[in-house]
Amino acid sequence: MWDRDELGAWLRLLESPGIGLDTARRLLLSLGSPQAVFDLPGAAWQDLLTSKQRESLSRPPEHLDAALDGTWAWLQANPSHQILLLGDADYPPQLMATPDPPLLLYLQGRRELLRSPCLAVVGSRNPTAQGRDNARAFARELAQAGLCITSGLALGVDGAAHQGALAAGGATIAVMGTGFDQIYPRRHQALAAQISEQGLILSEYTWGMPGLASNFPRRNRLIAGLSLGTLVVEAALPSGSLITARLASEAGREVFAIPGSIHSPMSRGCHALIRQGAKLVETAQDVLEELPPGSWPGSPAVNSSKQPSAPSEALDCSPAQRQVLELMGFDPIGLDALQARGGWPVAKLSAHLLELELSGAIARLPGQQFQRRAGA
Repeated sequence: MWDRDELGAWLRLLESPGIGLDTARRLLLSLGSPQAVFDLPGAAWQDLLTSKQRESLSRPPEHLDAALDGTWAWLQANPSHQILLLGDADYPPQLMATPDPPLLLYLQGRRELLRSPCLAVVGSRNPTAQGRDNARAFARELAQAGLCITSGLALGVDGAAHQGALAAGGATIAVMGTGFDQIYPRRHQALAAQISEQGLILSEYTWGMPGLASNFPRRNRLIAGLSLGTLVVEAALPSGSLITARLASEAGREVFAIPGSIHSPMSRGCHALIRQGAKLVETAQDVLEELPPGSWPGSPAVNSSKQPSAPSEALDCSPAQRQVLELMGFDPIGLDALQARGGWPVAKLSAHLLELELSGAIARLPGQQFQRRAGA
């Protein structure tokens, strides 16, 4: 159990400007605890800190009282609200093995999931409809196989991955780039609440930290560090998902990528990863067979028949609609190009496209483009 003074000392150490994780670790290795750091006279810091760092630690940060009040109230509000320290027995070993593990993590939900075999599923915040379907489908099957799906709670692929794991009755961990009072994006507040009930949300950022752009690349190292491997569903060049993949590779973890259309900007990041050595995957089984033996529980629910992981239920299409689908292929295509391919009257073709869109067989993309979805 925490006491308020102990928490205040930790927050003061970690929130003082100019005191990063490396310096904080050095102080803790030398002195044992944040309280011991602040119990020493400033002169005793001479050999451990620069003059600017000594000056920074000599007075509490301006926002410390607000951060302490908010964090303390959050801790008292629910038994599932907890703080994990680097030295705790259940600190995740995968994260411990990375170059820059956090000294302190805020947890909300099922703490025991930190010991689960995890796989990161990441990708674009603005995926195609097929990319969103793929993220949900792969996450669902991998969760059924016994893996905990790790992602960043962002719009697009991240949210779809969390939803896929939850829909399978599986486990998922959401890593935030904000404090717990700043759920980001706001439209994922309901999803965050569901994850905190069925899975786990964690953050290294203290109460009051907003969604600064610089937070998210650092957040990505936790997504990669918690996981046995990282699956990139869709990604542009450049993107945060490629940062996550790079961090995973640097930590000696597996990197997987789903290929896409050569014409889609959302495929270029995945294709770049594949050229650099990431495994091209078409099914959940492609992922599972690359993970270290014994690292995940395994499950007969995973389909090993090498069929696409995206939804594959046959849609009830008329012969004319089936012709339109065949003309489309699987690359995005505009109405004019499709009309030129098939020679159909524009009015008739538009009617078929509307029917196919309403049935879920195709998706309408920005710029009056259409794309056939897997299973159609």
